[in-house]
Amino acid sequence: MILIQEGFMEIRNLESFIQVAELGSFTKAAENLGYTQSSVSTQIRQLENELGIPLFERINHRVRLTEKGKEILNLTHELFRTAEAIKKTADNPLTLSGHIRIATAPSLCHWLFQNNFEQFHRHFPDISLEIISTSTDEMFRLLSRNEIDLIYTLDYHIYDRNYMIAYEAPVSCHFFCSSSHPLASQESVSVKELISEPFILTERNTSYQKLLDQHLTSLSLEITPFLELSDTSLITQMLQKGREISFLPDYVAETAVQEKKLARIPVPDLNIEIWKQILYHKNKWISPEIQAVIDYMGKEVFQ
Repeated sequence: MILIQEGFMEIRNLESFIQVAELGSFTKAAENLGYTQSSVSTQIRQLENELGIPLFERINHRVRLTEKGKEILNLTHELFRTAEAIKKTADNPLTLSGHIRIATAPSLCHWLFQNNFEQFHRHFPDISLEIISTSTDEMFRLLSRNEIDLIYTLDYHIYDRNYMIAYEAPVSCHFFCSSSHPLASQESVSVKELISEPFILTERNTSYQKLLDQHLTSLSLEITPFLELSDTSLITQMLQKGREISFLPDYVAETAVQEKKLARIPVPDLNIEIWKQILYHKNKWISPEIQAVIDYMGKEVFQ
């Protein structure tokens, strides 16, 4: 029988194991834990001796989990999750507390909690959130360095065995204009007819803008916007007051369309779809607090 006690399978050894696995570095793990690097190395060596298996491959100063190490990491996460749940239940069965870091796309940042943050805060008054707005590449860099807990992306469909998908859903994109715009009453409009209109677009590095540009290029067409903005909320406000057109994910304009302030322009020869996803690193320990945020976002943002 394996016991977790002083002198055998020590908790601190398991904590060091998780940190090294998540950060991929003995040095970074030591810095996070407030230990010396030699102490962390000793703890990992003790754990490997107790289990009788190597947990890491050490090649050219790089650290990588062995196959058995990956299995042990999953079990260790489960062990800590159970221990945390027991402690939370004993202390206060209704309280979750902690600081959760979420990186998200600029076009999603404004919409993430705009309608339901107060409700989230009522549910989890002791969970604080840090929302980081950045590019998809930077999100994954931060996630791989364990500098954030979750990413909420709006991009091409992302599948990578290093990352776990907590929730995902397709998002359609369309052209939008003011409900008083002449094109709003048209039954069908071609892309070629649209390109002569004045456009306000998001930056060209957004996933849906890239897909639109690819489609236009295939038709030997191009849109030259007179204004580019990262703030999709501001774009929808400007569309309502002017004669411009924009190309946006449906959720951005949904409320304004329902209120008949904006209209979706019917363009049958255009079908562009992207994905919104919540992901975390496969080696990340999902605490009860992180799981609560994932479940809440899944319920409020994906349904």
